[in-house]
Amino acid sequence: MKILPTVIEGVCVVETTPFHDHRGSFSRLFCERELTKLIHKRRIVQINQSRTATVGAVRGMHFQRAPHAEMKLARCVKGRVWDVAVDLRVGSPTFLQWHAEELTPENARMLVIPKGCAHGFQVLEAESELLYLCTAFYTPQAEGGLAYNDPAVGIQWPLPVMDLSSRDQQHAFITDEFTGVPI
Repeated sequence: MKILPTVIEGVCVVETTPFHDHRGSFSRLFCERELTKLIHKRRIVQINQSRTATVGAVRGMHFQRAPHAEMKLARCVKGRVWDVAVDLRVGSPTFLQWHAEELTPENARMLVIPKGCAHGFQVLEAESELLYLCTAFYTPQAEGGLAYNDPAVGIQWPLPVMDLSSRDQQHAFITDEFTGVPI
């Protein structure tokens, strides 16, 4: 596993090299020993899977507030997605900046989204599936969201956005009073 930093501290891309032969392929999805410098003493406590049918659909932008803030490791296991992390951390030098990666099973990349960053993705291929390895349990009362089209962030989605959940349609734009998410 190769860890590639991005301009946003803590947001990393993990590259793996699948083994291919005449039968197909084999990929290591997670290795605590190799990823310990990213996850430190945190544990993966929950693994989620999403399947999204519609090309152009966006899920996000989601995060959990402290004390239930979570680190996520997102990997596409079927299809293609444009995966995005937005830095919402109080005092961060990259506050409100975003980073995106195209994730596919073929490129075997995983996006690491640290605590205090919002996460979301757009489906580029029908019936895409993601796995999320999470360091905190989902806690509904701690959930937060950011509008996918917030002008303060300016995410450049590769396709016209469609098929948002009712929850994701209700995320408000950031105001001048928003100073970030404490972690």
